Amino acid sequence: MTAYPAAPLLLCLDLQPVFLAAIPDSQRVHWRCSFSLEAAKGLGLPVVFTEQVPDKLGHTAEDLLALCREPEVLAKTAFSPFAEKKLAAHFRAKALKHLLICGLETPICVYQTAMDALKAGYKVTLLADCLGARRAADAATVLAQLAHAGCHVLPAETVFYALVHEASHPFFRDYTKLVKKYG
Repeated sequence: MTAYPAAPLLLCLDLQPVFLAAIPDSQRVHWRCSFSLEAAKGLGLPVVFTEQVPDKLGHTAEDLLALCREPEVLAKTAFSPFAEKKLAAHFRAKALKHLLICGLETPICVYQTAMDALKAGYKVTLLADCLGARRAADAATVLAQLAHAGCHVLPAETVFYALVHEASHPFFRDYTKLVKKYG
């Protein structure tokens, strides 16, 4: 299926095994990110992964990359990709309007990325069940602040159902299978 003209981009932040291992509920985060990647693939949405200092900290979990047709992976040293001129220009060149964000870690990279994206004029939706943090209380505080700043904070299933929009959508049947698979 091809992407729609105003299709959002799924931005997966720092889903590197070293970071996943530090998250108490990493299996849930990994599972929900897998769901989002398969849904994005079915809808033809573009996907970008970022990696925090991959030469030292390793690369994105291979099984997550394998869920994408053509995963684009961008290395970064700043916590937000928009804080790096080259990466910010890369995103501007894509003429995006809307970012769906998943990944790690909510109080650091997710927070800074979402705030920078809002400042750059993007609509930002945080896939709440696809985010991870070392401390749940910190994540809750940050997500409340991001919602107050203008981000939409919603579960992935809700967001992708909104993109499918109706039962006559060509991806609807396959999407409902994904919903059941990832229950």
